[in-house]
Amino acid sequence: MKTISQVASITGISTRTLQYYDEIDLLKPSELTPSGYRLYDDEALQKLQQILFYKELNFKLNEIKEILQKPEYDKIEAFKKQKKLLSLKRNRIDKLIALLEKLEKGETCMSFKEFDLSEYIEALEQFKKDKSDEVIRHWGSLENFSQFIQKIRDDEPKLAQLAVKQFGSVEKYTEVMKYNLEHFSELMDQINEVSQNADEILKKSDELFLQLTADMSKDPASEEIQGIVKEIVEFTNKNNSIVDMGEGYWDFVIDSYLSDTAGPITDAKYGDGSAAYIARALQIYFHK
Repeated sequence: MKTISQVASITGISTRTLQYYDEIDLLKPSELTPSGYRLYDDEALQKLQQILFYKELNFKLNEIKEILQKPEYDKIEAFKKQKKLLSLKRNRIDKLIALLEKLEKGETCMSFKEFDLSEYIEALEQFKKDKSDEVIRHWGSLENFSQFIQKIRDDEPKLAQLAVKQFGSVEKYTEVMKYNLEHFSELMDQINEVSQNADEILKKSDELFLQLTADMSKDPASEEIQGIVKEIVEFTNKNNSIVDMGEGYWDFVIDSYLSDTAGPITDAKYGDGSAAYIARALQIYFHK
């Protein structure tokens, strides 16, 4: 058994903080002495260790309390999730250190002001706090959602550039994403309803792309090919109408067909050169 002062000395946490944890039922002492002094055993210290890990990951105390009180709480599984989240946080810090090293050497680095997703990230954090039940239902746990947020932080410059390309600006992207969070349950119900017909939608989409790439010797600007492209665009827009995809969505799609990721997959599915052919046909349709 260790006294509250000994625990404070070991952990660096003030005795007042430990007293507060007791008051809010986050960490109760293992027992009290006849004089009323708090004592903590190894089990209590292990729980305190878990609390400190979650605090390091920016979890709120009420969130930590909720996690630890779950009947299905598994310490080993928690360790794994915390390790993953801390690794993501370390990666972000490493990137910041690398940037500072460049600045120290006098290298000029671009301004990130126009690529700042902090307002969106703040909205996600607020959503996690206010709608924890929905987060758990759709992401499985608060830890999974925190991992999602951390990935956005890690890839913020890249994601922000994609947001600008698809929505025209970070401000517009943030506005749309905040709307989606505010209407999350409603949107998820609509998406789930559409997903019930997912096989049919994918089948129809595949049929249209097979028509488009059946004879790639045809001029992509021809009336026949552009007619198929029109069907693809209208069909896709109809099935993506639940959420705002941004005014630059189709330019984003075109770029994806020309990328090293989607390009080879498309070629493997519809034939060599199909990705470039589809991209060209879409470019003509939207920019003719």
